[in-house]
Amino acid sequence: MITVIGESLVDIISDPHREAPTEVHPGGSPLNVAVGAARLGLATTLVTHYAGDPYGDMIEEHLSANGVTAIRGGSAATSTATATLGSDGGATYAFDISWDINGAALPALEAVQDSKHVHTGSIAAVVAPGDQATLALLAAAREHATISYDPNCRPGISPDVAAARAQAERFVAASDIVKASDEELAWLYPDRTPEESLSAWLDLGPAAVALTRGAAGPVILARQGRVEMAAEPISVADTVGAGDSFMAALISGLDQLSALGSGGRQRLQTLTVNDLQALAAYANRAAAITCSRPGANPPRTAELGVLSVPSQA
Repeated sequence: MITVIGESLVDIISDPHREAPTEVHPGGSPLNVAVGAARLGLATTLVTHYAGDPYGDMIEEHLSANGVTAIRGGSAATSTATATLGSDGGATYAFDISWDINGAALPALEAVQDSKHVHTGSIAAVVAPGDQATLALLAAAREHATISYDPNCRPGISPDVAAARAQAERFVAASDIVKASDEELAWLYPDRTPEESLSAWLDLGPAAVALTRGAAGPVILARQGRVEMAAEPISVADTVGAGDSFMAALISGLDQLSALGSGGRQRLQTLTVNDLQALAAYANRAAAITCSRPGANPPRTAELGVLSVPSQA
């Protein structure tokens, strides 16, 4: 089982270039990763918060329809993110967020203890009081599960860059796999290149770190080597959820390589350049499919296929 810890919200997407200028979709980076992983055949639980209000009902229906089991705590209203799309399909965000999983401590602990992999990131890693509960769940999972983390930094939510940097590094050090975008790393570390930051994060302890660069495509860095590739050429509808689809496919790909869980950690530590190339291509394709259609709509196995590792030369 895979457990994802993090926020659920609704994306209110405003696009002045469309006939229907406003659309509402379930979202939140961890929710998107959970749905993406479930669509790729992984039994997935999401530890989250949403209320019993109309937006919360929309989220619950979305999770149920995609086979994701929800464990929810907290008592505040369902969170919202308003995304305004530009002419290139890129999104800027405004948030009304609460992150608190109080009341779900015991079932959340049971979920991570029953999982072979735990993923977290985004608002769950920076917004109190849920951020400390999230870090404690990772510590509880570490002995028997692999851990992944995607900071998905939002300056509008955590404007103190020094605090966000310190918090991100705590989660990086607790993780086996980390993914970030070039924009996030440029904001966290303005005095060095995103690839220099990627390398510095690898030194904090993860087995592999991935960098997404929009149209320039991804980079994956591990101790056995580095791979990069261009993004797939597609007609972009929007970029909402593309990084989350990349993350979900990366988790699925590692599962297909038997590199998740305590028993897979040694495999994860010894990924070859060919393994990294296959993982990058698989996750890159998942992101491209998501970009080709509106909203955070990750691919299913029937669309994406299975991981294919090229043979050694």
